[in-house]
Amino acid sequence: MFGAGGRGGRRAVTEAVSRGHQVTAAVRDPRRHADLAGDNVTVIAADVTVADDVAKAAAGHDAAISSIYRADLPAQEYYPAAAHALIDGLGRAGVARLVVVGVGSALEIAPGVAFHDQPGWPAEHREFSLGHTAELEVLRASGDALDWVVIAPPPAMIDEHADRTGEYRSGDHRVLPRAEDAGPFSYADLAVALVDEIERPKHSKEMVAIDH
Repeated sequence: MFGAGGRGGRRAVTEAVSRGHQVTAAVRDPRRHADLAGDNVTVIAADVTVADDVAKAAAGHDAAISSIYRADLPAQEYYPAAAHALIDGLGRAGVARLVVVGVGSALEIAPGVAFHDQPGWPAEHREFSLGHTAELEVLRASGDALDWVVIAPPPAMIDEHADRTGEYRSGDHRVLPRAEDAGPFSYADLAVALVDEIERPKHSKEMVAIDH
């Protein structure tokens, strides 16, 4: 689990452990995330942009989840660099399945038009979204060795505290329609979708929208 210390990563660790999985929580500074450690969770230091670190963290595992984030690096450099390192490192470790957390703003609202292309979309948010788009392009060019999927929650704030319902809809590379009174999607249900794609893969080599 790369990015295990973040909001999405922590939820994914909890979800995976609740289903009986052994999890390696890869973070940049294990001292900051010592609370993640438990009977089924080992916390290790790893930089997801370094293929050697990825290979070491992934060794002996069946699959990997990437829920990474860096605020101190340009998104269009960080996310493609991580994708290259994941492809290389997971290949060396013999891990063939990768589930990546994407962003809903990279989903399309019309053919060839991403949500982040809307007039007035804040430049800093677009930069972040374009980083995820660049990551997706690296994955698309990775060949046949890695079976990857990018899971994109709706392009809105995700609720950090909402309870897990265990329910979600999935679509394709387009923003899913939602009711006007629909509440925010939760990190807990994002975690459900992530672990589902490891246990029962339904999508391969594509970006998939999810929502309530």
